[in-house]
Amino acid sequence: MKILRSFYEQSTVDVARQLLGKYLVRQHADGTTIGKIVETEAYCGPEDKACHASRGRTPRTEIMFGPAGHAYVYFIYGFHYMLNIVTEGKDFPAAVLIRAVEPLRGIALMKKRRGTEEPRNLASGPGKLCEAFAIDRTLNGSDMCGGILYVEDHAEPVTRDNTFVSKP
Repeated sequence: MKILRSFYEQSTVDVARQLLGKYLVRQHADGTTIGKIVETEAYCGPEDKACHASRGRTPRTEIMFGPAGHAYVYFIYGFHYMLNIVTEGKDFPAAVLIRAVEPLRGIALMKKRRGTEEPRNLASGPGKLCEAFAIDRTLNGSDMCGGILYVEDHAEPVTRDNTFVSKP
């Protein structure tokens, strides 16, 4: 079942923890890729110095000040895209970084995009994940409750908390 917007309107730390075990889905012309979210990181608003919005509202961070449940995709280190999901309420800039997923579907496509046959190297980091799932800045601002990039809940239990919380 696709996650509803109200899920993303919770506290950032709660969303980060509850995303563990959920399925990230990317619909693409080349095919569908799906992975179980196994690692997240919470960025909790303007007081959090690690949060991009800690320096105020900029064209880059504008999406973080919008409604919850939208993708915040940015380019870093001149090489990697990162996928975050905006959380909490409008005008409170907070987001959860999707750090890693366990590939489940579209694995051949992920291998092709990543240029590796090693399953552990497909989506074991935020940059790898974005490359494997064809996530780039064209998806910045995408509605995570839409039909291109979204999260599903398959009600699977989580055995370990792999959520990192940035400390202000």
